[in-house]
Amino acid sequence: MNIRDYLSARKREVEKALDSFMLPEQGVFTDHIAAMRYSLFVGGKRIRPILCLAAAEAVTDDAATRDALLPVACAIECIHTYSLIHDDLPAMDNDDLRRGKPTNHKKYGEAAAILAGDGLLTYAFELLSRPASALPDGSRLRIIQLIARAAGPEGMVGGQFLDISNENRDYPFELLKTIHKSKTGALIACSVLSGAIGAGADAVQEEKLREYGILIGLAFQIVDDLLDATATTTQLGKTAGSDRARGKATYPAFFGIEATKEKARETVEAAKTALSSFSNRAQPLIDLADYICMRTH
Repeated sequence: MNIRDYLSARKREVEKALDSFMLPEQGVFTDHIAAMRYSLFVGGKRIRPILCLAAAEAVTDDAATRDALLPVACAIECIHTYSLIHDDLPAMDNDDLRRGKPTNHKKYGEAAAILAGDGLLTYAFELLSRPASALPDGSRLRIIQLIARAAGPEGMVGGQFLDISNENRDYPFELLKTIHKSKTGALIACSVLSGAIGAGADAVQEEKLREYGILIGLAFQIVDDLLDATATTTQLGKTAGSDRARGKATYPAFFGIEATKEKARETVEAAKTALSSFSNRAQPLIDLADYICMRTH
């Protein structure tokens, strides 16, 4: 199975699970749930939940263990979607488009969008804490702690704070790396490590998958920086050139386009090297690394 077929199959699996786990649009909270579901199902590549499942596959071929991780994978996607809703708000990046559609606050209003994001974040932890027969309680607790840390003040939220508070300022490359590692990389890295923990990875496997996750998270953001500078709004499904317009520091701003492309390639190769001790079950992760580097949106 080539990587596009793999991604398509896993995306269908994740979206079927998301639809089954997510609250239906009914009852007194219908409008609130509709706003949550709008952003959750408006599109997206589902890279984070797919990375979670692919990491589990790299460790074990036990289907029951992998299926037990579907609530974890879906919870991660809920958290990612919440972050996008809030990123797009007028007080943050003030975007009108996301995935080629009106952003949540443009469709439902700013207050409803804030609450839709809040709802997705908290509902994610309800999903994570549900008992799963093939996922031991100790592993589930580790995963919950890992995801909370990756999403919180020293992870995604902290990275977002640093990002917006340093707009239109000159700041060192080390701070840019911290922003990228926190704002984007933390949730991607924990997606990989959550799959590893849930699949029962040993200490060596965990460490190698942690290394892969950190590197692939960095590569993802480097490519995002490139696409914002080189792609069109139609290609991206969101406003192109917004980083420069908002005075954000990016890899292209520091190094230029061609050198940034090389840094993305180097980071992806290092991520793939981290998996050299794994069997061919890790091939989807290797192919995902190449896909992340070569994507066009």
